[in-house]
Amino acid sequence: MLKTLTPSTMTEGQKVKFNRLVEDIVIHAAKVVVSQIETDTEGWQRFLANGDKVKVAVTSTFVNKAREFTFTYGEQVSDWIAFYRKYFNLDPDLSGLEIPDHQEGFDRLIVVAKGLTLNQVFGVCKKQFPCYRYLEDLDNAIRPDDRCAQNGAYAIWVRDRIEADEENKNQSFNKRRTQVCDDENILERVVHELKYFDETGKHLDINNWTLTSSLWSSGSAVYACWSVDRFYVGWNDPDYSFSNLRARSAVSCRPKPSGAKA
Repeated sequence: MLKTLTPSTMTEGQKVKFNRLVEDIVIHAAKVVVSQIETDTEGWQRFLANGDKVKVAVTSTFVNKAREFTFTYGEQVSDWIAFYRKYFNLDPDLSGLEIPDHQEGFDRLIVVAKGLTLNQVFGVCKKQFPCYRYLEDLDNAIRPDDRCAQNGAYAIWVRDRIEADEENKNQSFNKRRTQVCDDENILERVVHELKYFDETGKHLDINNWTLTSSLWSSGSAVYACWSVDRFYVGWNDPDYSFSNLRARSAVSCRPKPSGAKA
């Protein structure tokens, strides 16, 4: 099982290496600045006079970069184990779970347990809150997705938002595919709904619809939302687009295709 770390955890050895790294970075940056900045003595004097501002700017950049590379996910994985025990009576082994590289802004981890099916997850949702699905047997009504849980558990990152990504509004299913986008599929979206409800007692997409990367067997695009006091899984034409229909971009372990957009 993955170990849960706190952001401040650092061994003595890591502290020594960290301090050395910082010293090396400062020395290297100073050499680069002196060799590449073309100015005169007055210019350098202005730089030195604004040393405090430079210090603040450099520190802010350093902290942001440190956050990017030290982002931890152990607590989220532990939460997912508890989630599957609570709702599915499963004790998933996530010790070998491959976590995609974290990208800035994609802070919600979605973990899909091995063998999980749409009918199974939707059935659990129905026990917790009102639900509607356009067709009863979702497993057979929806085409297999590139990402599925049949061969093992997997994880993706999505933006941690109630509403689907505004960046993706007015983009149809077919347009998203021509851009080679990596989006949340319907199984991931239904799991996301249940997990968010478990955490907050509330629902996603109150004002918008999530356009998933899944297709009905008929070729229609699958979407999900909270509509008229119920969780709704429906369909629309894959060429259809409007401002409230929005995909949720995903970060996965699948190699990012050329042209893919977040």
